[in-house]
Amino acid sequence: MTIYTIMLQSPAAQPGGGFGFPLMMLGMVVVMYFFMIRPQAKRAKEQKKFAESITTGEQIITTAGIHGRIAKDNEDGTLKLEVSNNNFITIERSAVSMEMTAAFRKKTNPTAVATK
Repeated sequence: MTIYTIMLQSPAAQPGGGFGFPLMMLGMVVVMYFFMIRPQAKRAKEQKKFAESITTGEQIITTAGIHGRIAKDNEDGTLKLEVSNNNFITIERSAVSMEMTAAFRKKTNPTAVATK
């Protein structure tokens, strides 16, 4: 008897064709999708919707923590932000933080409903 024939007759072979491992891997991918990828995509969609909905005159906070009031909505997708009297900076619309702005609005005006 050769080693090859002994390996073929080994009782360690998986019964049922060995579909357990691929099914377990598929299950892990499904769990990762529902617990990691899907919530991130939903949050990104909400952030984009929020960034598109802000208008001139609103108080906002950027992702860098800069507080200011939107003075102008530029055509190239940027915002002119007034950070103090007659001091302006230009930021990207996507740099506005939805979470920090909502928390700021809730703190300064507790009767207002946070936009979500």
